[in-house]
Amino acid sequence: MLTLNNVCWKPEDGEAVLKGIDLKIPAGKLTVVTGPNGGGKTSLAKVIAGLNAVTEGTILLDDIDITDKDITERAQLGVSYAFQQPVRFKGVAVRDLLELAAGGTINEENVCSILAKVGLCTKDYIDREVNASLSGGEIKRIEIASVLARKNSRLLIFDEPEAGIDLWSFSGLIDTFEELKKEKDKSLLV
Repeated sequence: MLTLNNVCWKPEDGEAVLKGIDLKIPAGKLTVVTGPNGGGKTSLAKVIAGLNAVTEGTILLDDIDITDKDITERAQLGVSYAFQQPVRFKGVAVRDLLELAAGGTINEENVCSILAKVGLCTKDYIDREVNASLSGGEIKRIEIASVLARKNSRLLIFDEPEAGIDLWSFSGLIDTFEELKKEKDKSLLV
């Protein structure tokens, strides 16, 4: 379970974006945060993942205080984050990216299974580079697949997972999120 107590965040050169956020994200549940553009949803996700440091408050992951831990330490504890705007990696194949996310070798059958969960035809993508040749929807699905590939994920954060993905493909992703939700030790934040 993830618990935020009085979490505040303010960029160095601006006004407070998050002000006194109290939130509990239970294990085995899917929590959805909605709101208008500029409402702080991505800022909240980045604070939880450790990309932005809180200016006040505490963040607990299963009673472990992760407030002062960086993104790497949080990832080692099981926090996984899929960016709203995924990063592209010239020279890195999809299979390599998934293996990096998993922390080791993944056999072809498992790579294909992960890619199928995000609606990609595996033979077309497994050895393809994660670069500018991919559409926005393709790169978004590969980003989500990299989170699914992580074996130790306890908290999976998906920042606008529908961005750039057609409605038909997104309905398949909803099934994947529902499947993840059934795993009692995982919390999902969308």
